[in-house]
Amino acid sequence: MNKEETITKLKEIIKPYINNVEAFENLTEATDFIVDLNINSANLIDIMLDLEDAFVIDIENQDMEKMLDVKAALEIIEIKLANK
Repeated sequence: MNKEETITKLKEIIKPYINNVEAFENLTEATDFIVDLNINSANLIDIMLDLEDAFVIDIENQDMEKMLDVKAALEIIEIKLANK
């Protein structure tokens, strides 16, 4: 899976949880889930669980704590997929 496919899949997963449509439409690797997209912390956990299911990976708590923006999410997903 290439980066563009991963980003597309990530966007599909986070779309139901966003509260800032403009920021979502202009999503970049620097987009912060909480600050830019106004996703609350409870929904962030739901997103992590959805990511685990969608990519068939396990995300540990320490990884979840780091996964606050798109870039960190992509890096963790990439690492987990490479280690499968």
